[in-house]
Amino acid sequence: MKKHIAQGPAIRAVICGIACAGLAACAAPTAGVVSHHPDGYPDVQASAPGPATCPATTPAEAEAAVRATNAARAARGLAPVVPDARLSAAAAAHACDMARRGLMSHGGSATSGPSQRVKARGYAPRITAENIAAGPFGQDRVLAEWNGSAGHLANILIPQLRDVGIGRAIGTDGRTVFWAAVYAAPGVTKPGSR
Repeated sequence: MKKHIAQGPAIRAVICGIACAGLAACAAPTAGVVSHHPDGYPDVQASAPGPATCPATTPAEAEAAVRATNAARAARGLAPVVPDARLSAAAAAHACDMARRGLMSHGGSATSGPSQRVKARGYAPRITAENIAAGPFGQDRVLAEWNGSAGHLANILIPQLRDVGIGRAIGTDGRTVFWAAVYAAPGVTKPGSR
């Protein structure tokens, strides 16, 4: 499982949880670190590339992500997040892109990170963060792993966050599920900046 944070256009930090390679390695015999994203963190080959099953995020999946995220935030006195359809669409599209490539990566085949993807969906972020996962795991397991991992939890606990979206896709092997969660806060429009 991996995480990605972007603040504004100039700052990007990505932290890869140690567990990401181990969990991805459970997914398929071809799993392993295959390259490094320009941010310096490894991309992980979690399954063979090929056709993927890419369902839209269901209301139940969105609500489960909100519940898990808000439970962690509330325990630390942070404001809750709400589901955002644009973030879910960006997360689902990225999960699908990862599944088609068989590659767990914050970089997309046509995008550099979550900030670029949410902007393409009409969301103007002040801050974005992303957690990703790949393996034979259901949503409850993935959400629990993210909440139990210091690096992923750091994304979830960014105080400024207000919105969340989650997406999943199933890789060509039919077993490896690729997950992406995008956390964000909208930018502040300055007077006269339109």
